[in-house]
Amino acid sequence: MGELWLLNPVAARMFAQPLTIPEISPKMKPNVIVALLVGLVLGFAVGKVFTNPGGSPPDAQTVVAAVPPTGAPQLPPGAQGIPTPPPVRAPAPTPPPPTAVKKIEFPSDSPIQGPSTAKVTIVEWSDFQCPFCSKAVPTLKKIEETYGKGVRVVFRHQPLPFHNNAKLAAEASMAAHAQGKFWEYHDKLFANQNALDRASLEKYAGEIGLDLTKFKSALDNGTFRSRVEADAAAGATVGASGTPTFFINGRQVVGAMPFESFKPVIDDEIQKADKLLASGTTPEHLYEALLEQGVREGPPVKKIAVGSAPVKGPKSAPVTIVEFSDFQCPFCGRVVPTIKTIEEQYGNKVKIAFKHQPLPMHANARLAAAASMAANEQGKFWQYHDKLFANQQSLDRPSLDKYAKEIGLDMKKFDAALDEKKFDERVAADATEAASAGVEGTPTFFINGREIVGAQPIEAFKTLIDDELKKADKPANEPKKTAKK
Repeated sequence: MGELWLLNPVAARMFAQPLTIPEISPKMKPNVIVALLVGLVLGFAVGKVFTNPGGSPPDAQTVVAAVPPTGAPQLPPGAQGIPTPPPVRAPAPTPPPPTAVKKIEFPSDSPIQGPSTAKVTIVEWSDFQCPFCSKAVPTLKKIEETYGKGVRVVFRHQPLPFHNNAKLAAEASMAAHAQGKFWEYHDKLFANQNALDRASLEKYAGEIGLDLTKFKSALDNGTFRSRVEADAAAGATVGASGTPTFFINGRQVVGAMPFESFKPVIDDEIQKADKLLASGTTPEHLYEALLEQGVREGPPVKKIAVGSAPVKGPKSAPVTIVEFSDFQCPFCGRVVPTIKTIEEQYGNKVKIAFKHQPLPMHANARLAAAASMAANEQGKFWQYHDKLFANQQSLDRPSLDKYAKEIGLDMKKFDAALDEKKFDERVAADATEAASAGVEGTPTFFINGREIVGAQPIEAFKTLIDDELKKADKPANEPKKTAKK
């Protein structure tokens, strides 16, 4: 599965502010140390109240909370429960562009609202403790009100590991589902996201009239634990590694998008459904037919110009890979060896262009991007590129100057470029282009216009590259036609 930093597909993004803990000197007196620790705890508590009062979700379209992958920076022990940093208000997001259709299946006994013959099926992977999932609840209710029986919603679980009560809440919701009251319990949990401990879960069960003996037994015995884990694994397999993630007839929509972003996708899918029904597809088999049609058609090819981006490889290469990346993104760093292997294996058949998408939660990413373009001005972009990815934890200005010296840059020109913000507009233009192309995270690649998202294994790249090479070779390999006498 590919890994990436997910973001809202508009220029404004959420800032993630790191926690700064003061260094505790061995010379400090015990009462000073205690005061510092108490201050930190109070800071968290006050921040929780003011950034998310009453458990209401943040009022902005935001990045989904990505599951920390293997090898990525992990939360320190005891960090669970640290409140999510407040998001920055963003402009109203644009509708998501057309995406590849994925064959999204679900257990027949999943929590479902709407008929099996609905023209549109929305499969949601969600987390009861995720504030952005809560933000999406009113949107789904508006979809239900607007489209009625034309849409069905399927709920699947993706409890994120840094939400300490999310998994038990998911199990509890399935215990409610076993008693026919999933959606009532679903609404209770999202209305009380700050109180999802065992006692609260039992309280909500009593309030909606569940058989508490059965409910408690299900939690005590872990009756639905494997089911929740199976949902999470299935979500990871199809790319739903953050929450909330939706698949509208197999088309992925990521994050707490507003109704206006869902509507064009739903309307488009209804038109497709009407055509299939008119051609003889039965309502009972409509969802499967829509998925098969979408998979067969494949993702759209996008026109991504290389422009004046730094390029490695010959102009005549039949395959062009345009990468949108962020020097501080850990997943962008993880894909660097994969790209180097592609260069080695394909040689002059591939050229690689690098474009910038510095994410705002990465404090040094934008300056690092500008620095790389200052190096590019002196003909040493790729050497500097390698230095930055090899030192992702040290991208402050002194470090950037240090790396410039190490690769032999003219420091007067380099410093002047940064001081005068010579390449800031260039970096911003790349980011704007990425947003226009529907880039939702880093790294994102376009292989002859065909999108591949995340730190995918090399096999995923080779599949597309080999296919593009076949297309390029096809005219030359076709037998010549002889004129008829």
